[in-house]
Amino acid sequence: MSLDKALIIIQVVLAILLMASILIQSRGASLGEAFGGSSTFYGTRRGSERTLFIITVVLAALFVLIALAILFI
Repeated sequence: MSLDKALIIIQVVLAILLMASILIQSRGASLGEAFGGSSTFYGTRRGSERTLFIITVVLAALFVLIALAILFI
């Protein structure tokens, strides 16, 4: 298998994982809260919510890096 095919497979897997992590984060929010209709203030993330947020950021960064690698290879 060549490097470009391997990078494309990795990018597809990262895309699926990134979509899943984003959807898991927004499950607790209702439709009104999603569009800014909530009267609660933003607090700090704790526990598993913080871990999921960090995982999402890392997956997004890896996705962008792999996309740039595919672009230049």
